[in-house]
Amino acid sequence: MSQGEADFLLRWLETNRGARTIWPAKILYPRLVAVLADALLDAAEEGELLELILQCVGGNAPARGEASMSTALPFTRPEPAIEFQRHSFCFTGKFYSGTRNWCEGQVVARGAQIGAISRDLNYLVIGEIGSRDWIHSTHGRKIEKAINYNGRGCQIAIVAKQYWHGYLR
Repeated sequence: MSQGEADFLLRWLETNRGARTIWPAKILYPRLVAVLADALLDAAEEGELLELILQCVGGNAPARGEASMSTALPFTRPEPAIEFQRHSFCFTGKFYSGTRNWCEGQVVARGAQIGAISRDLNYLVIGEIGSRDWIHSTHGRKIEKAINYNGRGCQIAIVAKQYWHGYLR
């Protein structure tokens, strides 16, 4: 990220204040303010901002028509223990090791329910492959809604499919 790009992005976020409260801008804005406090973007800060942006968008841009890998999403940290009995799950993205129906069947067989994104949802499980159909390049409406609910005090655990899969044993 160049000095001009960083300056432009900071000015844009300051002009569009509402955007600063939405992911990923709520992550980027404070860092931009800090690194540009002296009005200069040095090489280390440039690399740091670029890395932060790449983390927000899931790594390197995919080739045209490919889906992005969902590796840098707003997962719950620390990763929560996953409980099935009387808990609800929602799945999004695409999965290497089974269809969404298969994943849903696994949790139902263990005493859980399938639910939509709401304040009562316990887990949102994100597949390894982001979908090119997602409204944002790194996440879709389900993830956006879960983030917004969590921002209002809800406790929806956002976990990677790989992590969730480890609890199926």
